[in-house]
Amino acid sequence: MSKILYGTQDDLKEILEAEAELGSIGHKEAADVYAGMDCLEPGKLVCGKISQVNEQEVLVDVNFKSEGVIARDEFKDTDSLEIGTEIEVFVEKLEGDDGRLVLSKQKADFVRVWDRIHEAFENNEVVRGTLTKRIKGGVVVDLFGIDAFLPGSQIDLRQIPDINALIGQDYDLKVIKVNKARRNIVVSRRVVLEEERNRQRGDVLETLEKNQVRKGIVKNITDFGAFIDLGGVDGLLHITDMSYKRINHPTEMVQLGNEVEVMVLDFNDKKERISLGMKQLKPHPWKDVAARYPEGMTVHGKVVSITDYGAFIELDSGIEGLIHVSEMSWTQHVKHPSKILVVGQEVEAVVLKVEEDAERISLGMKQLETDPWDSIESELPPGARVVGEIRNLASFGAFVEIKEGVDGLIHVSDMSWTKKITHPNELVKKGDKVECVVLAVDCEKRRISLSMKHLTEDPWDNVETTYPVDAEIKGTIVRMLDRGVVVEMADGIEGFVPVSKLTAEYIKVPADAFKVGDEIPAIVTEIDQNNRKLYLSVVDYFKNRESAELEAWMNSHKPGENNTSIGEAVAPAKKKTTKKKAEKAEKTEEAPAAE
Repeated sequence: MSKILYGTQDDLKEILEAEAELGSIGHKEAADVYAGMDCLEPGKLVCGKISQVNEQEVLVDVNFKSEGVIARDEFKDTDSLEIGTEIEVFVEKLEGDDGRLVLSKQKADFVRVWDRIHEAFENNEVVRGTLTKRIKGGVVVDLFGIDAFLPGSQIDLRQIPDINALIGQDYDLKVIKVNKARRNIVVSRRVVLEEERNRQRGDVLETLEKNQVRKGIVKNITDFGAFIDLGGVDGLLHITDMSYKRINHPTEMVQLGNEVEVMVLDFNDKKERISLGMKQLKPHPWKDVAARYPEGMTVHGKVVSITDYGAFIELDSGIEGLIHVSEMSWTQHVKHPSKILVVGQEVEAVVLKVEEDAERISLGMKQLETDPWDSIESELPPGARVVGEIRNLASFGAFVEIKEGVDGLIHVSDMSWTKKITHPNELVKKGDKVECVVLAVDCEKRRISLSMKHLTEDPWDNVETTYPVDAEIKGTIVRMLDRGVVVEMADGIEGFVPVSKLTAEYIKVPADAFKVGDEIPAIVTEIDQNNRKLYLSVVDYFKNRESAELEAWMNSHKPGENNTSIGEAVAPAKKKTTKKKAEKAEKTEEAPAAE
């Protein structure tokens, strides 16, 4: 057949007829060629044979005026391309830009299976597809030989850690979206799984029972536990039900996607909330714990937690004991367990008490050492003199560290024979070294009573000899009261001078004419040894003195001389009455300054 020129279909028909008349081709052959050309229209499927294969194109003979061209990358399996192979192709254009017939293998595949895919879409059928490669947003699926799109959100019911691991696998899918014009097919595996899960859910809920052991898949992990898919039904495996031992996070026991065996602990009436447990599948570690850890036994363990009041020690899986801060040392004053222990540290301890029902074991570290109180009675008998450091002060006394781990208390009442101490900081401060006498030792209560005043004799034992009535003394004002002043003598004994006995001239309060630190003379007027009180009088002291001496005293202690306020002036007659009443009242009042 001679070369056929391009033109309209009518032009080609005339050329073929002319060729036949000239004898170049037979009339039957010309008719066959024209018939073949007549069926070639854009959008039709035709059969052809591969006539040539190169790196870029595949030429196909479809019995047209020229061979059709198909891009080689339209063939998924290019290695199997062989000349002479019959294939079905889609006619895109009768003439391309270069004048050649343009064909498509992919569109032919799409058209060929479109009815099958559309039918599956309309009937909600399950189809089988192969995941071929990962692309942005999802995966390409080979569905009946053509490409479909599987979005990432439709791959599974939960997030897939590694999508690449699914490539090459076959899965049941459903067509959820089609667009023939754009040759767009979207499929979903999630829909298939949801339907299967709903079916399984009914089976699970129907057979679910307490204490039942089931297998499930770890679906999600939170700080407080893990959600387990039992087959269409989710249950919560709380962190406290994962293990008898202490765990900080659920990932120490389970991982996402793991298959685990769990026990059904509880569920509500509608079985919407299901509680699961793992540790319940194993024997309880606290069973017969008292026999395994008898009191007095030395044990080894690891510090797993530290609190303000102690440290928890793991003795075995699921078994922890507490070393209270008070049981950590005989000698150290441990304010916080973290001062001597850290998490993860291996320690040795002694079992002090076991409460199996309460799941508590009390441990001690200091019991591994000798208790310094065991020999304290022989070392510190009553009357022994000791030197220690003031470790702490309280309102009632001072704590003294006599030896490492052993403290004694000096009560405020045992600090001085003569002074009334209201707070120990009046005499000592923290860190001071003091000498004291042991008064008593109570090993059972771990108490030692100490005294500072017993280092010397009690001056009140000889007060009647040292300060007999009418004895003249000199002292210093140490405290001012409204009804008088407290005077301290050389040996520390204090006496009380009523306000009426300070001066012959009337004053309302001592501060009108006197101040702390003033040195005054006086005589002893009364001794109350049982109550340790000594009463003094300045006025009586000057009764037997020269008038000049009394006048000098009065001049040096006139009201207002010490820059203090003076009471309102009182009429002489009224003043005498007031003074008498005051003297009478002073006789009946106690003298707290001498206490």
